[in-house]
Amino acid sequence: MSSLIILRGLPGSGKSTLAKLLSENDKWPVYSIDNYFTNPETNNYKFEFDKNHLAYKNCEGLTELAMKNRIEKIILDNTFTLDWEIEPYFKMSKIYNYKVFVTTVENYHQGKNKHEINDDQLNKMAQKYKIKLK
Repeated sequence: MSSLIILRGLPGSGKSTLAKLLSENDKWPVYSIDNYFTNPETNNYKFEFDKNHLAYKNCEGLTELAMKNRIEKIILDNTFTLDWEIEPYFKMSKIYNYKVFVTTVENYHQGKNKHEINDDQLNKMAQKYKIKLK
């Protein structure tokens, strides 16, 4: 069975750390909006709001390509606070017959986010989360 594992959570919650663990030492691909804004040579992260839509499309495109290539396990690491952010992946999963697992990662380890998002903004993001129980 092919699987799409979606990790969602606030910045600093540990999504990227968990994604790395689930990738089994890079055996399985991990896609993230952050990758678009991270320089692969220096590993420096620089968010540019005006390019955010490009980052979303890039992540979607990489995921769909992996599904077309029948990669057995794909991992996504994004905040996914709003339904529209996650919806394209559900649609792709139906098309390519992937089982979807959505996991919300919580910050029980007092992690700090590398994005320098302040507590007020984090609280606003947290209020947008919708948890589906059924």
